[in-house]
Amino acid sequence: MLDRSNSNPRKRPRIAIAGATGRVGARLTALLADEPVDLVALTRQSSPAQLPEGVAISTVDFKRAETLDKALRSVDRLFIAHGTSLEQVANEIALIDAAVAAGVRHIVKLSALGPATRLLPLAWHMQIEAHLARQPIASTVLRPTAFTHVLKRVGPHIATGSWAGAAGNGRVNFIDTRDVAEVARIALMEEIEPTSQRAYHLSGPRAWTMKQVAGELARLLGHPVTYVDRSPAEQREALLGAGLSALVADLLVGLDQMFRESTIAETTSTVEELTGKAPRSLTEWLIDNLSEFRA
Repeated sequence: MLDRSNSNPRKRPRIAIAGATGRVGARLTALLADEPVDLVALTRQSSPAQLPEGVAISTVDFKRAETLDKALRSVDRLFIAHGTSLEQVANEIALIDAAVAAGVRHIVKLSALGPATRLLPLAWHMQIEAHLARQPIASTVLRPTAFTHVLKRVGPHIATGSWAGAAGNGRVNFIDTRDVAEVARIALMEEIEPTSQRAYHLSGPRAWTMKQVAGELARLLGHPVTYVDRSPAEQREALLGAGLSALVADLLVGLDQMFRESTIAETTSTVEELTGKAPRSLTEWLIDNLSEFRA
């Protein structure tokens, strides 16, 4: 008879989430809280936002390697979702290097879908992805199209019946961050080969022009909504005039350029194939967030 008295049950996976208070990270953390895993949230804040019960918190300083080493000790899998900033490339690369050194087996990185480009932040994601691809570690890159929440920025303008941009008649496929989080959960829970390198292209169910978005908003709100098209130069000046920094203005104009050229109009079946459910539509998201667009 086999003696099992000294055998240990299989260790619960320990998953670290960098960006646990972000839009995707917060939803992902809530989803993983129901899984048989140990969760640790990596945060730069001394008092992070509310996290689910049982989630450990580890404060990190990207400029102090020892804090990253300590936070990643005994971690099996790491999710990275860094906010867009001038420090994003350096911080994500530092985290990747620390994960490799700590023996993390699998990194899932939130990136972005788009062509080879100099536009930010996509160019930053490309640089980070290239670094990750060279590491001796399993990796999964999530490349979503545009998040639906970008429309919240123009909510007050839509409430008055009109908003402006430089997207022209280009098409964009919007994706709900909840769908991205559900794919991230699946990616982190997958058992994959030690040398696996995967990339998932994630989109909503269809592409829209801004005029079509305006028409859908008008239908849901019950009053006319129009989209006014500007040139990229006109839009940049308008954003600067509204008090935005040059960096933020350039990021938004760059996003509009991608919309204008329909470079993220792709529709993929990946979300449904992985989750078993069709991705949420833009209309569903608008209904859930209609208060953002009311006066």
